[in-house]
Amino acid sequence: MPPDVDAMNAIPADVPQFDSHGLKSRQHKAWSSGDYAVIGTTLQIVGEQLAETCDICWDEHVLDVAAGNGNATLAAARRGAVVTSTDYVTTLLDTGAERAKAERLDVQFRFADAEALPFHDAEFDVVLSTFGVMFTPDHEKATAEILRVCRPGGRIGLASWTPDGFIGRLFKAIGWHLPPPPGSRAPSLWGTEAHVRALFGLQAQFLSIQRRQFCFRYRSAAHFIETFRTWYGPLHAVFKALDNDKAIQLERDLTALLDECNRASGRHSLVVPSEYLEVVLARR
Repeated sequence: MPPDVDAMNAIPADVPQFDSHGLKSRQHKAWSSGDYAVIGTTLQIVGEQLAETCDICWDEHVLDVAAGNGNATLAAARRGAVVTSTDYVTTLLDTGAERAKAERLDVQFRFADAEALPFHDAEFDVVLSTFGVMFTPDHEKATAEILRVCRPGGRIGLASWTPDGFIGRLFKAIGWHLPPPPGSRAPSLWGTEAHVRALFGLQAQFLSIQRRQFCFRYRSAAHFIETFRTWYGPLHAVFKALDNDKAIQLERDLTALLDECNRASGRHSLVVPSEYLEVVLARR
């Protein structure tokens, strides 16, 4: 059985600080490979649901952190908000800008690191992130930046994959074949209520914490794997780093996981529910 990567990635007090800068550089290279937008556009419903839960109103100033190809960005702009969309991968910002232009939505797109946001204190009414900020190496620094740029009384909305959901299990399978750097923490920790409460502490009033599901829909397990290894940067990078035998074994493990989670068995298709944690809180 693969080890529990989430547990492995918890940092004991006596473990030296890991190389956050080096990890961020590797992450940037991974996310810049492939084309995340091919995967990201299928997740649009998550951004729409988060915008509804946050109750975004016309003319509110909204920041989308680690926006990817702009799902939450577009959802907020469709509700009349004044939106700034940020990411540290410029090609993703370009894709988001193309989508906004096609819908005639007026959105500002800016290059930005989620751990060092280039904005004034209390500049935004709402700060969003869907499957974005959860991948920052320094969880506390990213949290501090989100809190800093959100005005007192403003809302913060997050969507993060849970450790025990399909994507969380996929991360664990990948970590079994290519372990994460020592001292780093699993992104899926953001998908646990305890971790999010610990990060935001007394600086936030929690308004809504809900476990939701997104369903990945593909022709088959093979179709899912081919799509993700081609276009999803992190998996693209993992397959590229493994030798042929290990890549074949990873493909077998992912196929087994997909077949186990497939709820469309017998219909010659793949429908895999994946749990995520939707959190909405008010900045004190």
